[in-house]
Amino acid sequence: MDIEGYPLSGIRILDFTQVMMGPCATQMLADFGADVIKIERPGSGDLSRNFFGETSTEAMNNVVYASLNRNKRSVEIDTKNPVGRQMVLDMVRDADVVIDNFRAGVMDRLGFGYDALKQINPRIICASGSGFGEVGPYSHKGGQDVLAQAMSGVMEKTADPSIPKSIYPTTLCDYTAGMHLVQGVMAALLARTKTGRGQKVTVSLYDSMLAMQMQEAAQWKHHGEVLNWAAMPLTGAFDTTDGAIVFVGAFKSNPLRDICMALEIDDLSPTYPTLREQRANKPFLQDTFRKRIATNSTAYWLERLEAQDLLCAPVRPLGEALDDQQTAINGMLLDLQHPIHGKITLLGSPVHLSEAPVVIRHVPPMLGEHTEAVIDEFGLAPAKPKTAT
Repeated sequence: MDIEGYPLSGIRILDFTQVMMGPCATQMLADFGADVIKIERPGSGDLSRNFFGETSTEAMNNVVYASLNRNKRSVEIDTKNPVGRQMVLDMVRDADVVIDNFRAGVMDRLGFGYDALKQINPRIICASGSGFGEVGPYSHKGGQDVLAQAMSGVMEKTADPSIPKSIYPTTLCDYTAGMHLVQGVMAALLARTKTGRGQKVTVSLYDSMLAMQMQEAAQWKHHGEVLNWAAMPLTGAFDTTDGAIVFVGAFKSNPLRDICMALEIDDLSPTYPTLREQRANKPFLQDTFRKRIATNSTAYWLERLEAQDLLCAPVRPLGEALDDQQTAINGMLLDLQHPIHGKITLLGSPVHLSEAPVVIRHVPPMLGEHTEAVIDEFGLAPAKPKTAT
C-alpha cells in the first residue's frame, strides 16, 4: 500500500525493544508509517514470544506478542557475534532512529550507545526506555511495571484506607512510558529537520508515573496535603442488583443534593454543605449511597443519575467494552489474517489521523521472517554461524 502521505513515511527505525513499553511505542511509530525493523535474538527473539513458557511455533507467535508488533519486520541478528554487531553498525548508517528498552548501560556495552552511533551517523536519534533512568541509585534495577507503580507512589493510594494495597491490573506504567517514548522520538525528528543533527531521548517508567501525578505532586509539595481523586467523598463504585456503577460527584454547584435526588433519599446537602464536611463524613455518605444503590438495577440508577446530569457509568468487563458499538465506530478494532492463528482481532491506535488511517502493512512477523530481505536492502553480508573446531 502507498503510505507516502503518512507522517513517518521514509523514516527507518532499528527496534531493539521487547515485552511492552518499547514495542507499544514502536508499533505506534510503525502505524504512522515508519519502517520498523525489529532486531531479535536468534532462536528466541522478543521475550513476549515466550510469554507462555513454550517454544513451539504457535507459542512464539502468540496473540499477546501479536498485539504489540504489527507493521514491523523481524530480523534475527546475534549482536554478541562480531559479524552480527558489524551488521547492526552498518544498518545504523542508513537508519534514522534506534530504540531500546534494556537496562541502563546495556546498549553501551553492546557497542550501540549514542556516543558510538553518532560517530557513524550524526543524524541518528537514540531513544532508550529504562526502569528508573540512566544514572542514579536505582539505575541498575530492572525496570518493570509493578515496581514503578510501587516506587512512584501510585500503588500507595487507594480509594479508602481500609482497602489493601494492590497491583493495578493492566500495564499502566509500560503503556504510559511507551507513549512518552513516542513523543520523544517525534520531537527529536522534528528538531532534526531544523538542526540536521540527531540526539538522545530517554524515558523511564518511574518518571512517567511521577509525571502522571503532576496535580498530586503540586498539592503535596506546596501544601503538604494528599490529593487522591479516588478518595473523594461523593465519588465511588457501588454494586447494584445486577452489576455495578460508578459516579463522580463533582463539577456541579451542589452535587450532593443532585445525588440524593437521583437516589430518591432525603437531601443531605444542608447537613454537609462543604467539601470539608463531606470528607469528614465520607464513611456515612458512602454507606448511605451503597445501601440505596444495592436495591435496584444498573440501568435504573444510570437513568436517574443521568437525569440529574451527574457523571456516571456502568462498571463493565473488557469483553463488553470490546463488543460495544462505540468501540467499533471509533475504529479501535483491526482484523487481520494471521499465518498461524487465522483471523485475529487487535486493538487499533487511539490516535486517529484523517489523512493516515492505521492499516495493516505487515502482520506481526515470525521470528526472523524478514532477515534475508533486509540484508539485501542494506547490502549486508549475513552473519555466518560458528563452526566447531
